[in-house]
Amino acid sequence: MTSSAGSSGAGKCPFASRRGFIAAASGLLVGAAARPVMAAAQGASAELPDAAVNAAVNVAPNVPAGTEPFYGRNQGGILTPPQRHSYFAAFDLAAKRREDVVALLRTWTTAAARLTQGETAQPLGNNLTVPAGDSGEALGLPAARLTVTFGFGAGLFVKDGNDRYGLAARRPEAMVDLPAFNGDQLVAAQTGGDLSVQACADDPQVAFHAVRQLARLAYDVAQLRWTQAGFQAGFAAGQTPRNLMGFKDGTRNPTASPGPGRKPVADVVWVGEEGPVWMRGGSYVVTRRIRIALEHWDRTPVDFQEEVVGRHKSSGAPLGKTDEFAELDLDAMDGDGNPVIAETAHVRLGAAEVNGGAELLRRAYSYNDGSNFTAERWPPWRQGVEYDAGLFFVAYQRDPRSGFIRIFKTMARMDAMNQYTTHVGSGLFACPAGIAEGTYLGQGLFEA
Repeated sequence: MTSSAGSSGAGKCPFASRRGFIAAASGLLVGAAARPVMAAAQGASAELPDAAVNAAVNVAPNVPAGTEPFYGRNQGGILTPPQRHSYFAAFDLAAKRREDVVALLRTWTTAAARLTQGETAQPLGNNLTVPAGDSGEALGLPAARLTVTFGFGAGLFVKDGNDRYGLAARRPEAMVDLPAFNGDQLVAAQTGGDLSVQACADDPQVAFHAVRQLARLAYDVAQLRWTQAGFQAGFAAGQTPRNLMGFKDGTRNPTASPGPGRKPVADVVWVGEEGPVWMRGGSYVVTRRIRIALEHWDRTPVDFQEEVVGRHKSSGAPLGKTDEFAELDLDAMDGDGNPVIAETAHVRLGAAEVNGGAELLRRAYSYNDGSNFTAERWPPWRQGVEYDAGLFFVAYQRDPRSGFIRIFKTMARMDAMNQYTTHVGSGLFACPAGIAEGTYLGQGLFEA
């Protein structure tokens, strides 16, 4: 599909969409057969195929191809099979009027729908004396399974005590302020925000391009507060991705048919009847920028690394077992009467079994932002230039009070992994339900 600001016929720009560019260059359109999006679960208790959900939470495709739906009951990029690259952006609203925010959300909805299907953000015309409708760096690239997921921060409802847009009374009860956790070293410039946008794709340029276009369309209405790029390696189908610590990440993500004491993924992720209408079928996302002292970790013996995590590094299996997906045996004792999985092990403290059933859907990405001077928090307290790298933690849940906050309060105090990690950025955003064609992002909130 191509588009133009002018009439059809002679003079029409042949590169008015990314697919149009490919067609003009090669005579072949990139295949755009839509894959079923995992986020099409109907309601908070919907059943999802195990194979599909396991793929969604554990497997990233190796080959960029295809498109993901934009419209639907749930937003894409949540239960969508994880793409290999992410670009997350938080925005501060500068608009003084409610109608300007609505206009932005309408514009963003139209642009995101086009981008996810391989089109330019806006139609490209032939008038070279005005800024283009798209910056053009993704012309010729396939959609690469791009998804764009939007969220609303606390500042949309009230900021500095000011109900700027008449939405204070509509702030969901579940959207609390995250407490100060033990060990937090949050940087203001990497924390918070009034709006969030996460673009995920199998091509990093496609993901960045999407956020860049939305930021450009927000000029004078919203401005960037912070951004974070992330990546997952292209592990083969069926393999759980490994993080920069070398351990598998996401093994215990919820599935459609969970084991004893676990919840189906739809019940973990989607807001149900307990939430406002505009949030039903939506989710709350918590982000944490976690810097890892990789130099310290790399000098740690493997057996101690495994004790910290509670899993074998090679197989990913819980300590004392051989299967990555074996159930945790938190009561197992070694020959000396000590827990096989230590009381301070990461997997124990994050397990639903010790957190009143609390669970999250992890959709994390590693990051590497170069290097800079830092001082480590734990012995041997090294100071110097080290990698600014780690994990961009992204987790979706039905209610952050019974999800992330419930789990991380204990982890922040007791997790042995804390001696290697520092949380330097944070965010909590309400991701509304999916968007129906002919409507716009957050319409149920603004027009309730």
